[in-house]
Amino acid sequence: MTDLKGSYLSKLLTEQNQEDFFLFLERGNWLIFQDAYPQLRLYEESRKKKQNLFHLLPLFGVSSFMEVMWNHFYDNRNHYLISTALIINEQTYIEKRMVQHTQYQLEVLKSLEFQLQDLLGLNQILFPVPKEEKVKVVGQSVHHFASLHDRILLGKRLYQLLFDKDYYDHIYQWAVRQPHTGSRQDFWPDIFHSVNEAAPHTVPEVEKCQLKENSPRIYSPFLEDVWDNTQQKPAEQGDWYTNSKVVRYLKKNELKLNADMQKEYCNTLEKLHFAVVAKGVFS
Repeated sequence: MTDLKGSYLSKLLTEQNQEDFFLFLERGNWLIFQDAYPQLRLYEESRKKKQNLFHLLPLFGVSSFMEVMWNHFYDNRNHYLISTALIINEQTYIEKRMVQHTQYQLEVLKSLEFQLQDLLGLNQILFPVPKEEKVKVVGQSVHHFASLHDRILLGKRLYQLLFDKDYYDHIYQWAVRQPHTGSRQDFWPDIFHSVNEAAPHTVPEVEKCQLKENSPRIYSPFLEDVWDNTQQKPAEQGDWYTNSKVVRYLKKNELKLNADMQKEYCNTLEKLHFAVVAKGVFS
C-alpha cells in the first residue's frame, strides 16, 4: 500500500489508479480479517474454557467448511491441516466478494498497470530474515492474482516457507521487536527511508542491491502518513462452500522452494527505476 505513494509507483500511476489499487487491497484485507478474527477468538476461548465453541461460527457468517475443519482440529490438533484450511477459506471467501466483483474487475484487475505488474513479476511477498545484523528477504512472487487456484497454492508455499526451521525464529523475533509502520525502511533502512530525500527530478537508483553512488534512498512512507482510515460496507452474505473440489488443496505436498528473493526483488527495483526514467523521457 505504501509503495503506491513511494518513489516509483507514484510516478507511474495516476492518483486515481493509486486510489483504486489501495481500495482494492484495503477491501481484501478487511474482508479476510473480519472473517478470520471471530474464528481465532473462538479458538482462544475454546482453549480457555476447555470446551469446543465452534458451533457458534455460523453466527459470525463463517463458512460451514471452516466449522468442520475447526471441529476436526479441536479433536486432532493437526496444525498443517487447519492452516491450509484457513488459506483455502480466505482466498475463496474473497473470490466473489472482491476478485470477481465487477467494480474491481474494471478498475484494477483488467487495468493495463495491473497486468504489466503481473507480466513483469513486480509483485513479491517478502519476509525479512535478520542474521548477524544483516537482513535478507525471503518470499515468493505473486503471479496470476486473479486465479483462485494460484492464490491458494501461493498461500501454501508461504506457509511452508514461514515455518521453515531455517527462517521461522528469525522472522518471528524480527516481527516481535520491530514496530510495523508499513514502510520498507522497517527492514531495509540502507535502501529505503520514510522521508523523501530525493531532490526534484531525481529518481533513486539501485544496482545489485545497493544504492548507486550519490543516489538518495527510495522513498517508502509510513502507512498512516499517506492513507486515511476507510469505512467498509458490510461483507456480502452467503457461504462460499458449495463444491467439495477445494478439499484437494488440503493434501500436503511440500516442495523445495526457491525462497531467497533478494536478487529478484532488487531486479524489481531496477525495473521500476527504468520505467520511471522511460516515462519521463517519452511522456
